[in-house]
Amino acid sequence: MLREIAKHEGFKYNLKIMSFNATLTALEAGQIDASMGGMSVTDERKAKIDFSKSYYTDGVVMAVPENSKITKLSQLKGKTVDVKSGTASAIYANSVKDKYGFKVKYFNTSNTMWNDVMNGNAAATFDDGPVLQYGIRNGIKLKIVTKEINSTPVAMGVKKGQNQELLNKLNDGITWLKETGRMQKIINKYTKGDAAKTETDSDRSVWGLIKSNKDALLSGLGETLLLTVVGVALALLFGVILGVMGISDRKIFSSISSVIIYIFRGMPMIVLAFFIYIGMPSVIGHKIPLFTAGILTLMLDEGAYVGAIVKGGFQAVDRGQWEAARSLGLPYYKTLVKVIMPQGIKIMVPSLVNQLIITLKDTSILSAIGVMELTQTGTVIIARNMEGFKIWLIIGVIYIIIITLLTWLSNYVQRKMA
Repeated sequence: MLREIAKHEGFKYNLKIMSFNATLTALEAGQIDASMGGMSVTDERKAKIDFSKSYYTDGVVMAVPENSKITKLSQLKGKTVDVKSGTASAIYANSVKDKYGFKVKYFNTSNTMWNDVMNGNAAATFDDGPVLQYGIRNGIKLKIVTKEINSTPVAMGVKKGQNQELLNKLNDGITWLKETGRMQKIINKYTKGDAAKTETDSDRSVWGLIKSNKDALLSGLGETLLLTVVGVALALLFGVILGVMGISDRKIFSSISSVIIYIFRGMPMIVLAFFIYIGMPSVIGHKIPLFTAGILTLMLDEGAYVGAIVKGGFQAVDRGQWEAARSLGLPYYKTLVKVIMPQGIKIMVPSLVNQLIITLKDTSILSAIGVMELTQTGTVIIARNMEGFKIWLIIGVIYIIIITLLTWLSNYVQRKMA
């Protein structure tokens, strides 16, 4: 739908795939210009969002495993129900959970939530009707057991009082799609009949999925490797500075190093990512590019760990080495560079290589803010074909191959330095 509108209205766009909650937060922070994707028009959201014309009326439905005997909400007493964070379904579930006596569990993606129900970890799920219909037609083994509840209009949105030109184009495009019948064709394609299926049965083998998604997987892998290389380089630089400050004879420098390491090692990486990408723009008044936010997150988080490793490596060198070098008249910085550093590096190499591997794996956390690395790529592919198990198996194998190669490289480096 967005592609058709952009073509008709003559504008280009970059599409960022995020969890629903992250999308709303990024819109409020001004990191994205518009949000779409089953966003219900509510009075609460109108306070912060200017909505386009509605293009669909959507309602919440309840789905259960195919073999479940649950057919109504009153049978949910004492059971767990899965919902997506921030959605109309989550709002509805919370409004009736006390009445019907069930617990609510939150997820960021539909496919993960549905599989949780299919695996018996929850009794039911609430989700948008068309989304569930699409998933069921593409192999999700659930059944819808209620009619649509709380039907509300669905629209695109921009930040309150901003991007009015874009909003006008979206409105014009929606009107054009409706008047020409294109809108109904798009809706029918994804909600009715066999047309909703996006992959043939032959494409659903592991090898078939690899072939049909190879470009996306390679692109995600490339982004992961680029994030790792740049992130590690900056983390090493930042970490070495922290480590050198940490062993300084000047108490002010060692104290600053300890505080920085303590803060960034103590803060969960996902919190740091959201703080940089979504929180900082409202403070500095400027957008932070997605890739830049990801690199800064890796540099600060991994750099703190590298700083602790470097500091520990230097401190592990016998204190007598410092005293001997200084007694020969070597200044502090020459003692550090010529005497202490060569010995300290040998001590810290295994830990630094291990941190490199951790950095590679930690790039997957950046998918939470929409970075299109390998994990986020997998999420997007699964949203299209619903083959969660096979896609995550493929991505898991890719990670294992890369980490195995890095482990071989680290063993080689350690042998050479022995």
